Amino acid sequence: MGIFFALIVGTSLTTWAAFQNFGAFNIVIALAIATAKAALVVLYFMHARYSPRRTQLVIVCAIFWLAIMLALTLADYQTRQPRASRVAAAMAIYHA
Repeated sequence: MGIFFALIVGTSLTTWAAFQNFGAFNIVIALAIATAKAALVVLYFMHARYSPRRTQLVIVCAIFWLAIMLALTLADYQTRQPRASRVAAAMAIYHA
């Protein structure tokens, strides 16, 4: 029951965080909460905590790969230049 309540608390925290403005940290906080909840699900409901060492190694490698992909995605997002929306440009032409 402890894991169930931890997931309920995580869901409540996710809902609360969705209505807060953390500026640039919105995505970081959302991913941190989601990672914690996913770790609980993998460890206990998928029985990874009690699995053989080789299975645990595969899970650790998968998490490492996910971390690389998330880091590259966030780095790409951070380096993009803001540009005018195509919809706004089309509306400006249409209303002119």
